[in-house]
Amino acid sequence: MNRSIRRPVPHLPANAFDAPPGLPAPLPAGEHILWQGRPCGFGIAFRALHLRLVGLWFVGLALWAALPAALAGQVREATSLALPTLGIGTGAVLLLGLLGWLSARTTTYTITNRRVVMRIGIALPMTLNLPFALVEGAGCHLYGDGSADLPLRLRPGNRVAYLHLWPHARPWHVNRPEPMLRTVAQGGEVAAILARALAAHRAAPEETAGPVILRPRVAPGPRLATAS
Repeated sequence: MNRSIRRPVPHLPANAFDAPPGLPAPLPAGEHILWQGRPCGFGIAFRALHLRLVGLWFVGLALWAALPAALAGQVREATSLALPTLGIGTGAVLLLGLLGWLSARTTTYTITNRRVVMRIGIALPMTLNLPFALVEGAGCHLYGDGSADLPLRLRPGNRVAYLHLWPHARPWHVNRPEPMLRTVAQGGEVAAILARALAAHRAAPEETAGPVILRPRVAPGPRLATAS
């Protein structure tokens, strides 16, 4: 009888594909994750993609087209004039909702005791690395549902293109873009975690940090094991 002997695979050194989800590489010694999450899909759709305004725009166009016929008492004609515009508007709203959902599903925000890491992008995922030494300050905009936007103001000389960040950028700050954790749930708690981490970093001995790094996210390839 043939018996197969299974031997343990030799340990391979850690690499970028052994990293925790949302991070480009394993965390170095002394660094640990304080919080990790993703934005709300509806928050991105309504607040970044302006889904509500788009819907109201198409409703207004439909009413404008149907109003003369409706005032003349021609209800059927008014309906036929309004339906094409409402159909296009419905498609636009659904598309924006899908984009918001995809943006949320492909985004991971990470706060460690040393930096903020943002994995963003739908078609071309990128990883934005923001050491605390490069962060001049942070803000918090709370919404009624408990979510919050947390923009990060970078020190002068460190800049990320607005188009690379959008929709994860503070609105209307184009000349000096600010990366932003958008519509995170339990925003008050996340803001407190970020504030404590920044305060602890500033109280520690000053560390030097490199420039902001924007890396493409590469899909992991197959791992090879040596045959015995």
